[in-house]
Amino acid sequence: MEKYCIKNGRIITSLGNIENGSIEIENGFISSLNPALNETTQAIDATGCYVAPGLIDIQVNGYNSVSFSLERAEDTAKENSDLTVEDIKKVTEGLWKEGVTTYFPTLTTNSKELLTKNFRTLAAAASDSANLGSIAGFHLEGPYISQIDGYRGAHPLEHVRKPDMEEFKELFKASGENIKLLTLAPEIEGAMEFITECRKMGVVVSLGHHNGSPVQISNAINNGARLSTHLGNGCPRIIDRHNNHLWPQLANSRLKICVIADGFHLTPEMLQVFYKVKGTENTILTSDITSYAGMPTGIYKIKNGETIEKAANGKLSFSGSNGGLYGSATTLQDGVAHFMNVTGCSLQEAIQMATANPANLHGLTDRASIEVGKRADLILFTIENAKIVIQKTIVAGKVVYAKD
Repeated sequence: MEKYCIKNGRIITSLGNIENGSIEIENGFISSLNPALNETTQAIDATGCYVAPGLIDIQVNGYNSVSFSLERAEDTAKENSDLTVEDIKKVTEGLWKEGVTTYFPTLTTNSKELLTKNFRTLAAAASDSANLGSIAGFHLEGPYISQIDGYRGAHPLEHVRKPDMEEFKELFKASGENIKLLTLAPEIEGAMEFITECRKMGVVVSLGHHNGSPVQISNAINNGARLSTHLGNGCPRIIDRHNNHLWPQLANSRLKICVIADGFHLTPEMLQVFYKVKGTENTILTSDITSYAGMPTGIYKIKNGETIEKAANGKLSFSGSNGGLYGSATTLQDGVAHFMNVTGCSLQEAIQMATANPANLHGLTDRASIEVGKRADLILFTIENAKIVIQKTIVAGKVVYAKD
């Protein structure tokens, strides 16, 4: 359908909700709100559904066995095989079912050779029409982060290194100049100059996996850092209650925060405090999902021989006495619902933090709101037992997923 309407939905817009509203879509874009309808109008009936912009996830490490930079989930025969354009299409289509219409494939700390190779593959996938423009940029998380256990998280120590602008420019070129977000530690040697150069290249710099002091964090912001990556994670379990990296990031009003609201990475009280301090405008929700998202529950063996468990509630953790988290397997729509439930924010505010806020940060002016002229990237969903249930996903005007 080149031209059709969505009718009778509860439309969530930046200006407020429209009850029993309709949206006209033509050639992949929103052409009118609340147009006059007649019996011959081609329409999708959204009765009983909310209609919102498609979700935007700026930290996706993989999905349904595919990883962008690590081994594949439960597939030891292929764990060293190359990432392919078909793999990436599989991720894109899987995320559509979860209501994510735009995402940033995320590559974590690894060798220059692997990062270069995978960025080239991602660049090819981003320009592949099969993905319908859903890949709007890439996130490089590391390798310029803290070497210290705890702050480093699961990033392999052997590949952690100091910022190298020549290396980064090669990676940037391999990506088709599509690295839009870079996470680094502000305290490491050369970080300040590196942040300045990245800003000139149009790359958003985020602080993460670090133990920066208040002065170092402030200097990083002065040089152009704009975001905190998964605040409250990527740090040791035990930190100094006074002198730690969390307070200065929360206290600085110029720094936006990104949080994983899956119910496991942060306690409800942490989410409540973070939200009270930063508010709707300065908070971005993300999933940080790994290749185990979309996989069945059960026990999996990882590359180093350890085992991890994906529980029925979505928690992904080491098996046995360790019990620590092994990343996230909970997709963004569940994080949006959880954040709304624990903070008391409105549905409209929760949707904003997973759509307009990341779009505004990265200059994605063609999407993330229901307005005439915007891409028709939309989700139709219901809320059932405090969960968001995606009924239909529309990308660039095309229905790419329907629950029934």
